[in-house]
Amino acid sequence: MAEEPPTKRKCLGADCENDATTLQCPKCLTLGIKDSFFCSQECFKKNWATHKSMHKTETKTGFYNPFPNFHFTGPLRPVYPLSPRREVPKSIPHPDYAEDGIPKNGRSLVRSNRITQLDAKGQEAMRKVCRLAREVLDIAAAAIRPGITTDDIDKIVHQACIERNAYPSPLNYNHFPKSVCTSVNEVICHGIPDQRVLLDGDIINLDVTLYHEGYHGDLNETYYVGDRAKADPDSVRVVETARECLEEAIKLVKPGTLFRDFGNVIEAHAKSRGCSVIRTYVGHGINTIFHCPPNIPHYAKNKAVGECKPGMTFTIEPMIALGKYRDVTWPDNWTSTTIDGKRTAQFEHTLLVTETGVEILTARKADSPGGPIPMPTPASETNGSS
Repeated sequence: MAEEPPTKRKCLGADCENDATTLQCPKCLTLGIKDSFFCSQECFKKNWATHKSMHKTETKTGFYNPFPNFHFTGPLRPVYPLSPRREVPKSIPHPDYAEDGIPKNGRSLVRSNRITQLDAKGQEAMRKVCRLAREVLDIAAAAIRPGITTDDIDKIVHQACIERNAYPSPLNYNHFPKSVCTSVNEVICHGIPDQRVLLDGDIINLDVTLYHEGYHGDLNETYYVGDRAKADPDSVRVVETARECLEEAIKLVKPGTLFRDFGNVIEAHAKSRGCSVIRTYVGHGINTIFHCPPNIPHYAKNKAVGECKPGMTFTIEPMIALGKYRDVTWPDNWTSTTIDGKRTAQFEHTLLVTETGVEILTARKADSPGGPIPMPTPASETNGSS
């Protein structure tokens, strides 16, 4: 899971660029519709004619778009209501943000840029939690099919975490409402599981993080939904490019490699495939703290400070787009999409720097779902046309 998003809500008024205040639509409150915030009474009145349509949709179907006036960049829309927050048994150790949503560890200004080098005990703890995280991701990925909702996937991830005596790290991290990030099509990262059904032809990224025995393990992969996705050249190009970008970056990991060097090889490979690299979100240090130094930018000519040393654990998680690299965040303050609505893909591993190179703590297993596929053959070649 990439670093945390912007903290301010945006007004739901059409074409309004202002930050929202605490003003909410009273009708939405009575219907249990959350996140309907406006910047002012005047803006609310101006947008009432279109905003009230969501009340009728909610009453008739039970599902609704909570941001009807938001200018979405692509075809994807949120499908609310969200399911109730899933509970984690008290017997399972919780991270410090589990109750109030505010991470405390790692926020001190004293030596705030210090990068932890784990001892043998810490490294073994990271191996264990990352192995469990891989198991959970594989279980969730095996359930991907047309017709399943992203909320169904969240339920699967949540239960798999509990079965492993682990807390799903995203849950209530800076108030994120779910146990996994599900990012579909043009969503770059931090997609919130909801009632939307996956369609044949979609691509979806599942970002799983577990907290187990005091340590976090983080990984994600992008998967094809149905045969139509695997037959779409653009979808395959962006997914396989993202996969290859991560693989190329990992080849550099060893003591002495500069953190800024990863972005150079990632962007070079992405450009060679006609893709761009998202710049807003970065890889991060991870250990007893979910997000900590170092930051790992994925674009070229970045200014990251520091170098790899044995015992460091961090993620590399390039986000690759078919179009422009700029992003737009939905009013839920989490869902980040491409500015032009074109598709994007991401892959992530948690890595341990060793004395001689790197250990991929979240490595795929022989039977892990997904994996690389070749570019689809154009229909003209299949049919033997000249």
